[in-house]
Amino acid sequence: MSNVINPPSTSAAPPSSVAGAATRINPEITNQHPSLVPEDAPAQISTTHKRTLPIFSLEGKTCVVTGGARGLGYVMSQAFIESGANVAIVDLNGPEAQKSAETLHKIYTTSNPTAPPPKVTAHTCDVSDPQSVSSAFQKILELHPSGIDVLVTSAGFTENFKAEEYPHDRMQKLWGVNVDGTYICAVEVAKEWIKNKKQGGSIIMVGSMSGSAVNVPQPQAPYNASKAAVRQLAASFAIEWAPHGIRVNCISPGYMMTALTQKIIDEQPELYNNWVSRIPAGRMGNPVDLMGAVVYLASDASSYTTGADIRIDGGYTVI
Repeated sequence: MSNVINPPSTSAAPPSSVAGAATRINPEITNQHPSLVPEDAPAQISTTHKRTLPIFSLEGKTCVVTGGARGLGYVMSQAFIESGANVAIVDLNGPEAQKSAETLHKIYTTSNPTAPPPKVTAHTCDVSDPQSVSSAFQKILELHPSGIDVLVTSAGFTENFKAEEYPHDRMQKLWGVNVDGTYICAVEVAKEWIKNKKQGGSIIMVGSMSGSAVNVPQPQAPYNASKAAVRQLAASFAIEWAPHGIRVNCISPGYMMTALTQKIIDEQPELYNNWVSRIPAGRMGNPVDLMGAVVYLASDASSYTTGADIRIDGGYTVI
């Protein structure tokens, strides 16, 4: 007698014409990254400083933020300034970087009239170009002679195209900024730290929940792959540079309500409910939701944290 148990020939569950619909991509959704990106307003945060552990302070540190003129990089720059750091904002759009630097400096000094003002500088740079990166970082070191302590690689963008119709030149540009730019900037800073035998340098790479999950309903295969690459770069660099006292970590935001995201939702309002319906927290993130994590990873509070990927996505990638 055979001990093999044969499965039933038909499933007990009734068939459905919409099975798996919740996880399907809609290739009709398109979004091309605009040449003019909407401006972001500074984050609205309390100016009343409360006591916390001193190891979270960034007093005396210099933080470099690529893509810092707008979006998530802009708010992370603000978080560093509020935590006591000097900041160098690096962006392809030089005038916007300068405007953002002046705005953040003014906001801090207005709210903290008796505190020492931070040094906030702006630098024009194409992060996908090694020579442009080298020149920009040399200028940063001239203006911040104490040296760089923290690098955040926030420069990046996304687009939505059917995979089979994605223009190859645009895909190369996306990969050049998101992946090459992350790699080039991280290596540029690490070389300086290794040469000077600096201990305690922190590199924070901005990935995305898209590096771990496939977003739906919009098609964005190259972006998802680029952010998976960023996450793996952070892990690989963390191992390679640990003997030099360099920490490398990744933060992976979920859907964040930036000015650009708001523009996309205004143009395709059905996306908002679709996205939020998949987020256990029941809302999209605000850029301020990243402030705590990025300050933690920049500060001495995370001195034993390296190779980590912190997902800030309202639970999107848990389910």
